[in-house]
Amino acid sequence: MAGRQGNQTVKNMLWSLVVIALVAGVIYLFIPHDESKTPVKRVDYRVELLTARRAAAYPVAAPEGLSKEWKPTSVRYNGADHDKWHLGFLDPDGEYVVIKQSTEKSARFIDDATREAVRTDTVEKVGGRDWRRYKGTTYDALVSTEKGATTVVAGTASFGQLTKMVEALKTS
Repeated sequence: MAGRQGNQTVKNMLWSLVVIALVAGVIYLFIPHDESKTPVKRVDYRVELLTARRAAAYPVAAPEGLSKEWKPTSVRYNGADHDKWHLGFLDPDGEYVVIKQSTEKSARFIDDATREAVRTDTVEKVGGRDWRRYKGTTYDALVSTEKGATTVVAGTASFGQLTKMVEALKTS
């Protein structure tokens, strides 16, 4: 008798699990859960920009005059790690664009900032500076080295959008 009761208990537990899984599935189907519509928060980068411009050994770049459709999403400055500056945006099409600057050795910094994009022969003159194109599987980039620092404008956005960001960069 005890063996039969043990089998019955296991059978009841399995049926309970099936019922719970069905209820959870129904709830999942009827509760909205579209993660792709989660809005990315806009960040205010003014304080970090002022701090970086006071502390960095080079002219720190940030855009001026971009439309409100460009959404700043991330900002960091690390003076202890080669004066690294990072300012990320979503462009009007929802693509990522980041400005990165550092006094780190150019080759290492470019490789990291562009996610191993490959240097091309194309050079654009923007704002009196030469910007070399890098083409990658993750990011494309425009790169310029000047005044002891390397500036990288990279992201998933088109070269047209990367160029718009470069055109908007100011260092004062």
